[in-house]
Amino acid sequence: MAVMLRLKKRNAFVDVASNGASVLTKGLVLQYKKRDTNDCDDCRVGFTVTKKIGGAVVRNRIKRRLRALSALVFTTLAKPGYDYVIIGRKAAIGRSFDALLKDLKYAMHQVN
Repeated sequence: MAVMLRLKKRNAFVDVASNGASVLTKGLVLQYKKRDTNDCDDCRVGFTVTKKIGGAVVRNRIKRRLRALSALVFTTLAKPGYDYVIIGRKAAIGRSFDALLKDLKYAMHQVN
């Protein structure tokens, strides 16, 4: 079980996007990359939603839902030493919490 830390700096998001891989689902995109350091026993997670999706209220609602999902899923399925970025898609607005949970679990099983 990995400890979940947050990605907050832009260069960490860019590093995962440019050097990592991704899994696409209907409600979200999961990008992931193994960190270069070998002595880390934690995973880092970042969340993002583009302005194309909607206004600040909509984007923040999606990000809150993604944070809640990751708290449920990442405690058991995340690999230590990996960075993850979860990108909310437009379909995440109308999708139920259970459907998004299935999306994230599917993406994590694809990573593992």
